[in-house]
Amino acid sequence: MSENASFKSGFVSLIGRPNVGKSTLMNCVIGQKIAITSNKPQTTRNRIQTVYTSKEGQIVFLDTPGIHKAKNKLGDYMVNVAQKTMSEVDVILWLVEPTNFIGAGERHIIEQLKKTNTPVILVINKIDTVKKEQLLECIDTYRKEYNFAEIVPVSALKEDNTEELIKCIMKYLPYGPAFYDEDTVTDQPTRQIVAELIREKTLRLLEDEIPHGVAVSVESMKFKKTIVDIEATIVCERDSHKGIIIGKGGAMLKKIGTYARQDIEDMLEMQVNLKLWVKVKKDWRDSDFLLKNFGYNEKDTKE
Repeated sequence: MSENASFKSGFVSLIGRPNVGKSTLMNCVIGQKIAITSNKPQTTRNRIQTVYTSKEGQIVFLDTPGIHKAKNKLGDYMVNVAQKTMSEVDVILWLVEPTNFIGAGERHIIEQLKKTNTPVILVINKIDTVKKEQLLECIDTYRKEYNFAEIVPVSALKEDNTEELIKCIMKYLPYGPAFYDEDTVTDQPTRQIVAELIREKTLRLLEDEIPHGVAVSVESMKFKKTIVDIEATIVCERDSHKGIIIGKGGAMLKKIGTYARQDIEDMLEMQVNLKLWVKVKKDWRDSDFLLKNFGYNEKDTKE
């Protein structure tokens, strides 16, 4: 795209414990909803690649699953994706919350970072939730633990200081041409984003009623002139979960469909006719076959 000798381009990995706001930050920087967000941790299951392009350069963000202690094959897959990505990028963004307590999860990440020579920018997110003194204490605590290239406080939710973060990232990227044309915002297939948007609504609307055992499979997408017909299946692990997802008289499933359709229409910029079904597949999170079937494929993490 660019013949500009001062143009920079590179890959940046977002890492951090579950629920620190990685997907919210990425959506904020890109200016478009790509990664799903919910109050449940471990929402991101695949490595989501999004692209930020400006006159100065291009940043390809890899939003990885949160680094955590795995409890099943899906958990193993998610942790492996996050750890592999750290060695493949030009810059690592480590997102933390503004606290001066460094727990076991953070210490595990510090140990992983010590194994890499990649520049690490510490991003302290959710600064809108604390006073300045607490933020300074947090910076001081983390500074003693690791030699960060930069420490940048932000609020992804309020879009505060994210421009400064972009400037800091650009400092550490190599000079070179763009990887994608300037209109590209993600390499995710449309079907995958549609599935993720449906899964997000399911997680948000059901909150604590069902655990993370929910996957979405898009069975068909048929584009017509002004409308797209989408058929998708929400897969859960138990019969009791199926009843909760469908709701009394189908009310919850209808609500999930209504909310998801609005986001899908915004993304595709056309009318959507969405049909949803619910199926039970017991212990799908421990089945290699079903994990591959739902798009969690180990070979996708290797370039």
